[in-house]
Amino acid sequence: MKFNTIYLIAVAFMIIVTASCKKDLANANVNPDQITSAKYDPNLLLTTAQLAYPGATNVGGSAWATKWGAVGCFIQHVASTSSAFYYGDKYINNIGAMGEMFQDSYTSDVQPVIELYQLTANKPQYRNLHQMARIMKALIFEQITDLYGDIPYFQAGLGYYDRIYTPVYDSQQTIYNDLLKEVSQATDSLTEDGDKPTGDIFYSLSSDQIGEWKKFGNSLLLRMAMRLTKIDIATAQTYATKAITGTTMQSNNDNAIVEHIESGNALTSNQDAVQIFGNDSLDLRLSDTLVNNMKKYNDPRLAVVAWLYDGVTADSTSANQIGLPPGYIIGGNNPKVDITKRSDYPANGLAGYSRLSDNILNIGAPSLVVTYAETEFLRAEAAVRWPGITGDLTAAAHYKNGVTAAINQLSTYGTFPSITDGAIAAYYANVKYNAADALEQINTQYWLCTLMDEYECYANFRRSGYPALTPTNYPGNVTSGTIPRRLTYPPSQKTSNLANYNTAVARLTGGDKMTSRVWWDK
Repeated sequence: MKFNTIYLIAVAFMIIVTASCKKDLANANVNPDQITSAKYDPNLLLTTAQLAYPGATNVGGSAWATKWGAVGCFIQHVASTSSAFYYGDKYINNIGAMGEMFQDSYTSDVQPVIELYQLTANKPQYRNLHQMARIMKALIFEQITDLYGDIPYFQAGLGYYDRIYTPVYDSQQTIYNDLLKEVSQATDSLTEDGDKPTGDIFYSLSSDQIGEWKKFGNSLLLRMAMRLTKIDIATAQTYATKAITGTTMQSNNDNAIVEHIESGNALTSNQDAVQIFGNDSLDLRLSDTLVNNMKKYNDPRLAVVAWLYDGVTADSTSANQIGLPPGYIIGGNNPKVDITKRSDYPANGLAGYSRLSDNILNIGAPSLVVTYAETEFLRAEAAVRWPGITGDLTAAAHYKNGVTAAINQLSTYGTFPSITDGAIAAYYANVKYNAADALEQINTQYWLCTLMDEYECYANFRRSGYPALTPTNYPGNVTSGTIPRRLTYPPSQKTSNLANYNTAVARLTGGDKMTSRVWWDK
């Protein structure tokens, strides 16, 4: 999954010029030496969009403030004693931080992918690149709408092309209908007879680039289809059937991955690591919900993803790992939420709680975008819901494939210690498929395998209801002690797009709150 590093250098240039290219295009007849759409390779915009998706170009913003400050805590992958930085641990309403992802995405993710879509439309030399643009566009917008609900979609990013500067918020139902259509059509339209895009981070070095994109497209289509199982079961089944029939990912070799580089260039670094370490490297810890689940079933991943670190030495021994309970602070006037008053508080303080290891949290660590393991869990659930949909393989078989692949995908990080086949087999024996608890098992494993992909994990948790997390009830929380169901819009929308913002808020039951539910979460 490695890609040509020349594109990482070029993309930095592209990110700088993208914001100004509209002005350049408008003045093209005045200065023929300025950069125009005819003078640069749109492949670079694909690189930009792929880098931006996991947060790589959102320097100083949403990867920390929204992904880990809110969502990672909501789903109890992580916990913190801070109520300011990691407000999601206590369901505090930090509207500015929750809106960071919205603002960053429309700048760093949406703009380049819309530009790519427009510049490659109806151009035979970019036939496949255009289909990839459609798929990437759907991937990006799915993530935004899953977090906020109704968002600008059809008019987003069209300031230059259509002079639309205050885009309408489209309903999530309408957005999802279009996302499913776009991914389905784009995947079907990819052709071996067309171009082989060189700016593709995911698969450009594969001997079967177009085939890989078809599997990626179908896997994404399956994920989108399964998102609707609470709200529109007929549409979910229709598109799940189409995705599965069209061939989804077949092994970890098909995983869509953004590789990062250990360098001083923030554009090519893993922003999870850059922003967590840059803002607060001491207080974010793995939740005891996660650690206890992994210890209970002797999960071999624990020694890879967790360690105890005192600033000098690191201990990755599974038996020694201790997760931080959510909903606590250090000190204060309420002994019920002062973690130092607990009888099991470590003698060495916060250092006694496990944190994300440097195997998976470092500036050179890759970002997994869509994986075979996730896809197999979704196929397992589809087989439970609609027997026979996956053909010869049963739900149990897909579940086992998912468990095995989820563990083996850690090799992407170059992890140490390695996990043996024997350890995987022993773990599976502890979590073996049981038809009576199938949906809980499948989606709990999905929760485990999407550690580091917090937005997707949060969406699947809200959709499936698993695992059954115990919410916190920290004094002053704004959700009445319930796990938040969405993020609130950024305050800037009240000044830059007030009328459309108000219309969108009016459609939310309860208004623009963390307890309001997006359309598919009804």
